[in-house]
Amino acid sequence: MVWQRSRVRLDNDNRAFWTGGADGKLNIARCGDCGGFIHPPREVCRHCLSDKVAPFAVAGTGVIDSYTVNHQAWAKDMPVPFVIARVALDDAPGVYLTTNIVGCPVEDVDIDDRVRVVFEEQDGIWYPLFEKVA
Repeated sequence: MVWQRSRVRLDNDNRAFWTGGADGKLNIARCGDCGGFIHPPREVCRHCLSDKVAPFAVAGTGVIDSYTVNHQAWAKDMPVPFVIARVALDDAPGVYLTTNIVGCPVEDVDIDDRVRVVFEEQDGIWYPLFEKVA
């Protein structure tokens, strides 16, 4: 069962991140000058202050850095328990996404598990969630 997630307010900086899933892409902002990744997305690079920031499609693979299991239903129809995790992306150094781990029992999730992105669409927003990989 899918619950209605909080609606994201799209703007010029974050639109590629929240809509890239329509094309199967996890877009992370990247500086064209220094190559640094910026998340959450901003129009100016936090590393070198360049304004040459653009979306960059990453592989969408990573590792669970930390996690917790939530047992409280915070919204109508929210399935519990579920995993809230911080995922370190493989090819975007320094970028960690706070997300949900889906597709497996909560007791099968652990730190250092390999994961890959999957997307859940709601009202034109493509939420990046992650599932374990073998």
